[in-house]
Amino acid sequence: MILAQLNLARLRNYLLLIVMLALLALSNQSAVVPADAKSSRFLPALIQDDDVVRVSTELVILNATVLDKDGKFVSGLHRADFQVFEDGQEQKLMTFTTEETPFAAAILLDTSGSMESRMTLGRSAAIRFLDGLRDEDVAAVYTFDTKVEQWQDFSPGRDLPARVYGLHTRTFTALNDAVLRAADDLARRPEKRRAIVVLSDGGENYSRASAEKALDHAAQSGATIYAVNMSEQGVMRDTAAAAILKNLAEKSGGRYVSSPGGQEMRDALASIAEELGHQYTLGYRPVNRARDGRWRAIQVKLPKPDVAVRARKGYRAPKS
Repeated sequence: MILAQLNLARLRNYLLLIVMLALLALSNQSAVVPADAKSSRFLPALIQDDDVVRVSTELVILNATVLDKDGKFVSGLHRADFQVFEDGQEQKLMTFTTEETPFAAAILLDTSGSMESRMTLGRSAAIRFLDGLRDEDVAAVYTFDTKVEQWQDFSPGRDLPARVYGLHTRTFTALNDAVLRAADDLARRPEKRRAIVVLSDGGENYSRASAEKALDHAAQSGATIYAVNMSEQGVMRDTAAAAILKNLAEKSGGRYVSSPGGQEMRDALASIAEELGHQYTLGYRPVNRARDGRWRAIQVKLPKPDVAVRARKGYRAPKS
């Protein structure tokens, strides 16, 4: 009876008020990574504020790779072996896991014009990486030039989709957009460990997104970037393009592979797949709770000789 007595104008205003309140509530929420591992499938979609991705101050998750002087994975470490610093201040580890868990990987194959003579090599590198995955791991396949296209969703398949073999190169390179797209897709995956494998000559001349924004999205999704430089080695190699790939890999805690072929690249791709299944996963709640949108530098240390640790270099705090 009450609803029947309301005129249409009042009903419209009432509904509009509900929508506005809901939007206001959403705008005050930041992306939170659940502390409970069972909740990892509920990792939220990316929330943007002036093109800055909000990373939770509730729990910062790091996937750390520890290698000995020969480049071999170091196993058997414990929580007490690790020290984590944020902006120089030591943080208390709240979570620590070492189990071999499945991972999800996004393979990004550059199909821009500069890769015309390298496409066969690029496809071979992608297949080599897929061959190194375990039964429980999944991978998706993307290509990028002026646009980013997904050719295979995350699956245990170990070969490239047939359509990828018939692709031709096209003009410009949207590398940052490809990394951002892959990071967003990985953020929805249930796997704790996530990787983006870039097979490219490193050019960037068409993306809407900046490298900083692409890295912010990778940090939000917990994805590590591994970049393989597919350009020919020697004096003619584009050093600026190589620097683009190095920047993506190093800031995300990943690895830059300079060799575009041969045994060195095959060994590198096999070791990437191996290390993704053997990383240490660390989590802490930052001492600094300021919601200032600033970049927070992270450093992971091991008080042990002859070992090196790789982890992402930082994250961007939420902004109120």
